[in-house]
Amino acid sequence: MNESFLSPLSSQFQVQYRYSVQFTKGIFDLKNPSLRDFLTSEKKDGDTKKALVVLDQGLIFHYPNLVSEIKDYFKGLTSIIQLTGDIMVIPGGEECKNDPQLWDSLVNAVDLYGIDRHSYIIAIGGGAILDLVGYVAAVSHRGIRLIRIPTTVLSQNDSGVGVKNSINYQGKKNFLGTFAPPIAVFNDILFLESLDVRDWRSGMAEAIKVSLIKDKDFFLWIESHALSLKNRDLEAMAYLVHRCAELHMEHIANGDPFEFGSSRPLDFGHWAAHKLEYLTKFSIRHGEAVAIGMALDTVYSFQKHFLSKAEMDRILDLLKNLGFDIFHIKLKENEKQNLYSGLQEFREHLGGKLTIMLLAGIGIPREVHEIDEKSLANSVDYLEQVV
Repeated sequence: MNESFLSPLSSQFQVQYRYSVQFTKGIFDLKNPSLRDFLTSEKKDGDTKKALVVLDQGLIFHYPNLVSEIKDYFKGLTSIIQLTGDIMVIPGGEECKNDPQLWDSLVNAVDLYGIDRHSYIIAIGGGAILDLVGYVAAVSHRGIRLIRIPTTVLSQNDSGVGVKNSINYQGKKNFLGTFAPPIAVFNDILFLESLDVRDWRSGMAEAIKVSLIKDKDFFLWIESHALSLKNRDLEAMAYLVHRCAELHMEHIANGDPFEFGSSRPLDFGHWAAHKLEYLTKFSIRHGEAVAIGMALDTVYSFQKHFLSKAEMDRILDLLKNLGFDIFHIKLKENEKQNLYSGLQEFREHLGGKLTIMLLAGIGIPREVHEIDEKSLANSVDYLEQVV
């Protein structure tokens, strides 16, 4: 057959995703119907589904009865869902995304307990746990239903409500990963009471980030409530988490959630943050690194005459008023060559041309496709002088 007579074929289709983010208090209180009502609504046939629960070990210190509370909660749901084996308690923090043995143990549990595509994996913990468990859920059987229960400010207002799942590999943050939305997210505000000062503060960096690129009024609210937020006012934090999550979900619904393009507007301040986390061997929290990364990109925006000095000062002052450091000595290490390499790594991570989000004003983003190393170096030096 003459191949020139074979016409090319093409196909185009859309996949619709829908998931809810619910806000609650005491999710495993027997009187709390949130999770029970959701699981009941998902029951579409006579089969009882399975659920594998993975719990952040750090929570046990603050809630020593949490495992038994979870088991008691599910005892009342045996006609709907059955917990498989025992609850898996694993260490959290960024190191869990660097540990291939943890990955293996989770995948083996999926296999051992027969967790299939109609079962659930319930991840309870901070952002790193959610990333790791979400990646396992996304690639096992090509997709297992994932329920996220974020327990930190950072995961409740950002990573926990997004569509990304990932682990670290080859010394690079989030090198392996997927875009796979959860089936539901439950933000329990009471879990935030267990956070230490650093983790309480760290999560606010993502709220400042999204306000700077999407909502000036939200920035003004954070600015006016900085003292309450710093002093652990739970009501103020509940609003911050809700508004930040709302802005993230609006972006996911109306933007480029699977990042087919080369732009990642929600990554303002992140290119340097990701590099800084590795340079410090994760001794600083993700949010702390993001705060420094935002400070750097804010000063760079001023250096390039995109941003006024008054606006730059307001942003830096807010970060400092909330207790963030805005400079780290690792930014200068090796004559700043390590920092410059972070730009190349970020470009590779984007999969296209370099695209960095800067600021043309508070609430006004501006994309650039190249970074002037001299101006960047001057920005680093500026931050060192103003701390």
